[in-house]
Amino acid sequence: MTNQDLRSQLDENLDEAEWEWLIPHVQRDSVIVVATELDLLDVGEAIASDKAKEVQNWIDEALIAKPSAAQMGEWNMQKEKRFNTLIVQPFVLVQEKAAA
Repeated sequence: MTNQDLRSQLDENLDEAEWEWLIPHVQRDSVIVVATELDLLDVGEAIASDKAKEVQNWIDEALIAKPSAAQMGEWNMQKEKRFNTLIVQPFVLVQEKAAA
């Protein structure tokens, strides 16, 4: 599969979800929070293409991470909070949507 095919396939999987819908995925430890300065598709593509070095750099810079207890506590108080989401098996990449 070419990068372009992969990117368009991922693009079709881009979605939006409320925090409440993401909780079961968090409990399975499959949610990865992506910093707003990164492009969700770029991150999804890097993970799907096994670009370990790029992904490790983002982890080292804390631009992608598992949700922290503090974040989850905050989001639990605002269950209607919205996220951009992208499923890249077995992970669910989430990015906070800016408040409207």
